[in-house]
Formats: sequence, C-alpha cells, structure tokens
Amino acid sequence: MTRLTGSALRLTVFVGESDTWRRKPLYAEIVHRAHAAGLAGASVFRGIEGFGASSIVHTSRLLSLSEDLPVAVVVVDTEERVRAFLPELDELVTEGMVTLDPCEVIRYVGRGENQGDSDTKGKNSL
Repeated sequence: MTRLTGSALRLTVFVGESDTWRRKPLYAEIVHRAHAAGLAGASVFRGIEGFGASSIVHTSRLLSLSEDLPVAVVVVDTEERVRAFLPELDELVTEGMVTLDPCEVIRYVGRGENQGDSDTKGKNSL
C-alpha cells in the first residue's frame, strides 16, 4: 500500500460536470487514469457555483444553469509521479484549467494499515 509523507505536488483539474470523454464523465476518466498510473489518490469535488473561460456563471441555485456545475479533480503524489501524469491530461482536457501547487503531506495511511492504533470507536488515533 502507498505511503506518502513530506513534500508533494497537488494537481487540480477544473472541468465542467457535463464534460465527457468517449461518453463517460471526464472527471471519472481522470480518476481512473490516475488510479491506473499508480498515483497515491484522487478525489472529485463538485462545486455549487463558478465560472471559467466562457464567463458564464454556473450555479446550483438556478435550474436552467445547474446542468454544468464546476468540478475539481484533486490528485496528490510526489512531484515526479504527478508530472509524469500530465501528458494524460493533455489528451483529456480540451476545456478547463489544470493547476499544480507544492504541498506537504502530514499523514497518508491506507485503511487497515494501523489497526493497532485504533481507538474504541475504530477511528485511527494520531
């Protein structure tokens, strides 16, 4: 199982919820490719409001515009592994924004790896 601590790189891909790759949600394709590339992890966050290069505000408050809410796919891993993944995004992301930010991972442990460190409720203690 992957363990990651210390200096890392955060990759964030901003796309629209309705963006697709071969009839599949684009955010799902990015997550599956990140998994196949062996990256430490990826999460998708759905925005409630936002705009991008089109300058059209998409919001969950207006039914007519709620079909394409902003989505952020966040991946964190070592700089080398994240940068090696960037060519995958060149193929996938035709509209959107990709950012890279240095970050520090304090703790990253897979489920079940610290079973001896659990409290009485089953939550891992720090």
